[in-house]
Order: sequence, then structure tokens, then C-alpha cells
Amino acid sequence: MTTTTLGYDERLPLYQRLREEMLAKIAAGEWSPGAPIPTEAELTKLYGVAIGTVRKAVDTLVNEGLLLRSQGRGTFVRRPNFDASLARFFRQVTTSGGREIPTSRILSKTLHTPSPTVAGALRLEDGEQVLRMERLRMVEGRTLFYEEIWLSATRFSALLDLDSEHFGALLYPLYETQCGQCIASASETLTVGEADPVIAHMLSIAEGSPVVTIERTASGYDRSPLEYRISRAAGEGFRYQIDIS
Repeated sequence: MTTTTLGYDERLPLYQRLREEMLAKIAAGEWSPGAPIPTEAELTKLYGVAIGTVRKAVDTLVNEGLLLRSQGRGTFVRRPNFDASLARFFRQVTTSGGREIPTSRILSKTLHTPSPTVAGALRLEDGEQVLRMERLRMVEGRTLFYEEIWLSATRFSALLDLDSEHFGALLYPLYETQCGQCIASASETLTVGEADPVIAHMLSIAEGSPVVTIERTASGYDRSPLEYRISRAAGEGFRYQIDIS
């Protein structure tokens, strides 16, 4: 096996330079989400570093939530479950009491010049356009969320030509298979307000009713923002749950 020379700033500790090298492979898709990375012994040979350096670099990525150790199986590129975040705030249950992932319906896909808020959230260059999507998420025909989603038109152009019926319930696997863009982390802010006429119509609630808004910026493995999303739901079904130990 040929030894690979570590790049990056030589002033950085060796484990940090190895961490950057490993992160670059994840961000580039060389190490795929859900797939195992090379073993510690293989990484030691590949980069010509001590096993302690390898373990510290891997530990750093595990602590950052980008890698996941599985006892007896190895270390894997972590694939986060972002839909679990919505379950913290809303009861997504059927009439029989079961829990399910909401179905989805794409209402529109259009190209836009981004607002300053959207351009800032996605760190777009001047003149870059965005793909804006409107989506409803439902359980048994009942609308739970009305969502507005903004994506870089350059990175996600393949979605423009994709039939809306082929989007499915979850968007992030689609981003990966159709556009080669993997979501690794997200930051969310929750606020409460009142339904304006448009939101009231989308959620089938009375104008002025309480509405919970979840604002999300989702990023890739290299921490670059890929998606800006606003999800709105009727305040009536809102709950907050946290486990403290």
C-alpha cells in the first residue's frame, strides 16, 4: 500500500491534519454515508502515522458526530436521522395510535433570485440563483407541515427535471442519489407566531391561529450549508419533550 502524504497546514497537530484528510474523503463521497471506513491498521499504513494518531483523529470525528463506532463491526460514516427532530415537537400518529413518517407532496419547484436571508444562510455568491420548493407533509391526509425549501440551483439542478411524483417522503436520500450532496448536520431554531392568510390556507386552520415555525440550515460533511428550510405547523399539536439525566 502506497503511503499518502498529509497535506494541510503543517503547524496543525498531526492528528488534526489526519482528521482534515479523512473529512475531505467523506465530503468528497469517497467514504459514503453508512459505509465503513478503513481499519485503524489500514489508516496507519496509508498515512504512515502512529496508531495513536489515527485513534485520536477518529475519536475527534466520532465526537463531532461524523463517524460512528459499532462494537465488533468497525467505524462507519454516520448517516443522521433528521426526521427524528420533528418527533420532538409534534405527535405524528395515525388514528390507530401508530407512529409513521409523514407522506409528502411537492407543490412547486421554481428558480428564484434569493432574498438576503436565503443567500446568507446558504452562503451564495452574488448572482447565484436558488431552487425554491413548496411541500406539504401529511399523515392520513391531514396536513402536519407546510414547508418552504431553498437550495443552490447550481448544486441541485438535477431536481428541476425530476418529476415531483418521484420525490418520495424523504428529501435527503434524494439529494444524495440525484445530486451527490450529502447532508451531515443541521441547526434548527423554533419560534411561535400567528397564521397569516397563506399559512392558514396551507395548514387548514383559522387565520390568526398559533403556528410553530422550525427554521433549519442543513450542512454537508465539510460544514458548507446546502439547504435552508422553514417548516410551519399548527400550534395545537405542538409539544416539547426533553430527557434529562
